[in-house]
Amino acid sequence: MADDVQTPKLREALRGIPAYRPGKIPDASTFKLSSNENPYPPLPGVLEKVQKSCETFNRYPDMGVARLCSEIASRFGVPVEHVATGTGSVGVAQQLLQATSGPGDEVVYAWRSFEAYPIITQISGATSVKVPLTPDERHDLDAMAEAVTDRTRLIFVCNPNNPTGAAIGREELTRFLDRVPGDVLVVIDEAYREFVRDPRIPDGVELYRDRPNVAVLRTFSKAYGLAGLRVGFAIAHEPVAEALRATAVPFGVNSVAQVAAVESLRAEEALLERCESLVQERTRVLEELRKQGWTVPDSEANFVWLRLGEDTMDFAAKAEVAGVVVRPFAGEGARITIGEVEANDIFLRVASEFRD
Repeated sequence: MADDVQTPKLREALRGIPAYRPGKIPDASTFKLSSNENPYPPLPGVLEKVQKSCETFNRYPDMGVARLCSEIASRFGVPVEHVATGTGSVGVAQQLLQATSGPGDEVVYAWRSFEAYPIITQISGATSVKVPLTPDERHDLDAMAEAVTDRTRLIFVCNPNNPTGAAIGREELTRFLDRVPGDVLVVIDEAYREFVRDPRIPDGVELYRDRPNVAVLRTFSKAYGLAGLRVGFAIAHEPVAEALRATAVPFGVNSVAQVAAVESLRAEEALLERCESLVQERTRVLEELRKQGWTVPDSEANFVWLRLGEDTMDFAAKAEVAGVVVRPFAGEGARITIGEVEANDIFLRVASEFRD
């Protein structure tokens, strides 16, 4: 190409955006413990409804996602006007940034936390303010409150936190919310809420009810097992929910996803059984890791976290050779999804051998 040929001008904010790294796709002989997916198939009745819905996917889906929003509103006891949907909770999070933040604005979140936060913040043109986790892998809410300035527009609170699994208690989170100015949106990201068992961990939906500056993110990708269909939602007071609908990609939540999500909400008994099974496996894995001598934070999610530092990539490589793919964060640690019992056993064997 000649030196004088011009190319389209792109936004400077896009330079240097960190790439989102999905869990590595394993081969047929390897278990995937890298993406926090549910190892179970779709909930009872979901697949049948989805197959039927495929007969009409030559038509556009309901752009307003009316049936699903109504089901969510009924399930959580909120006005339907307070519900907004998107392509997974990360899609909704990006809509929230579009609605609140741009160049010159700041977005506060813990680090390390969900790796999409810095990506979608930079895409919006806003500035990330990363607040380090405490030594025990928890949010430092006092430091996060102190990081708020007159430029802060949004705060992400990932509870339980991805990738560490640590969760914030009710009193601590309430004190934090009391310190945040009312014109700053606090987004409580509860992608793993269904796996929480500690009664001290609050349900974000209860906190949102009397706080107009609180929005709650949920997803059908994890506990509900619909990761491949990309559907999530927010519960927020009407001005925020309206902004989410205004920034949504038209027809973003496809018709198959809408049907699957509605039927999944109606299969709650089976959902709870599956979540409890995974929680029991989580307990077993944590106990065994501690017996091996690992220092592992309590997890309220469907994964565990090993702080491995410079040994992270070596550990991930050994795990893959043994037959499981984990999610490494180079120089920091590895997140390991709770999967099938056989897969968990392979991981535990690798962890034991790695300490020897």
